[in-house]
Amino acid sequence: MNEPLSRRRALLSLAGLVSAAALACQRGAAMARHAPDGQPVSPPATPNPSAPSPAAAVAAPSGGWPPVNDRVTLTDAAWRARLNEEQFEVLRHAATERAFSGQYWDHHAPGLYLCAGCENPLFASNTKFDSGTGWPSFFRPYEDGRVRPIDDSSHGMRRTEVRCARCDGHLGHVFDDGPAPTGLRYCINSASLRFRAAG
Repeated sequence: MNEPLSRRRALLSLAGLVSAAALACQRGAAMARHAPDGQPVSPPATPNPSAPSPAAAVAAPSGGWPPVNDRVTLTDAAWRARLNEEQFEVLRHAATERAFSGQYWDHHAPGLYLCAGCENPLFASNTKFDSGTGWPSFFRPYEDGRVRPIDDSSHGMRRTEVRCARCDGHLGHVFDDGPAPTGLRYCINSASLRFRAAG
């Protein structure tokens, strides 16, 4: 088969999947929740924002966490060497993983979620909640300036994309249907995250 034609078909198929996943994430909180086995998923749990942050118990890398204003810029070849294929497609090409398929959608350990591309600390586990959408959901970032909102009008929708402020990697989207205290739902791809456990 002609390789460029095969690649174009694969990209068109991927674009269709991304569009469907994006629509599912956008409508997720308003729809009935069901896990892949067909069982209903509990409604979003109300997180406890006054609980001690597990991020304080997470060992920082030698030299500490990168400063908020630090930036990482790499070539595509360097990103490919650093990331696996799914991480590369999500972080560098704004792909979306299938709902209920990612490593962290049902993950509840205490710790800190970092950017899989640059280890920028993004979200603490005590801000994670069960949105029922099949993607990891958080009600606020770890620290101001760690994530960057971008207007997104792709796939015929008006949304707010969320990117890592350090490496500009695509993380997911943020919606205004989350729990208190922020009312926000950061709907994030597991492939864009790396977890560092507390303790």
